[in-house]
Amino acid sequence: MVEIKGLEKFAPKDFVGHISSTVFLGGCNFKCPYCHNSDLVLRPESFPTISLDYFMSFLDSRRNWLEGLCISGGEPLFHEDLEELLFCIKERDLLVKLDTNGSFPARLEELIQKKLIDHIAMDVKAPLERYKEVTRSQVREEDISRSIEIVKNSGLEYVFRTTVVPDLVGLEDIRKISKMLKGAKSFQLQQFVPVNTLDSLYLQKKPYTIEEIKEFAKIAEPHFSEVRIEGS
Repeated sequence: MVEIKGLEKFAPKDFVGHISSTVFLGGCNFKCPYCHNSDLVLRPESFPTISLDYFMSFLDSRRNWLEGLCISGGEPLFHEDLEELLFCIKERDLLVKLDTNGSFPARLEELIQKKLIDHIAMDVKAPLERYKEVTRSQVREEDISRSIEIVKNSGLEYVFRTTVVPDLVGLEDIRKISKMLKGAKSFQLQQFVPVNTLDSLYLQKKPYTIEEIKEFAKIAEPHFSEVRIEGS
């Protein structure tokens, strides 16, 4: 069974519209320098593992109150045995939102087919040609493209998200990403948070202003039914 490394018992911002908790899983195949979950990505063993018995007891104690779980990380699909955890959650008639970087399309498709997830938030890190640079990983561009199509055609609620990072992901990238995702329903721009980053140099980066992010949103709006700015 996949190891749970964190549990936020009440996480109203992670699964909007539902009374939810968030589960954090360790490990990730991406090494985005601006990631603010660096310990979960690089040192998951430094976190105590939450036992399955405790987790199930928590879910049962919230019966008739809790509506859903957000499964985050790290990268949840990094774990081949994620299905077992999701099955335990769905047995309790809870909704599941999956946060993913889209690099494991076969696993994503299988979980959708097995009706183990209800909502998908896929992070789109950059235009395809810049993925290896931005994620500092040997990602396969075709995997990202396939996951985008899987999400768009899943029949589930979903949102594509991009974190904007000064000197790394900016206006021209948003223009290209928007064209790449054209026809998708929802797109969300996320503010970079210079806290506990994988690359310590990014602790010194000053985030874009809200006015700058609103300009990014204007570039994206013609391509989507809805464009959101995280927190707004």
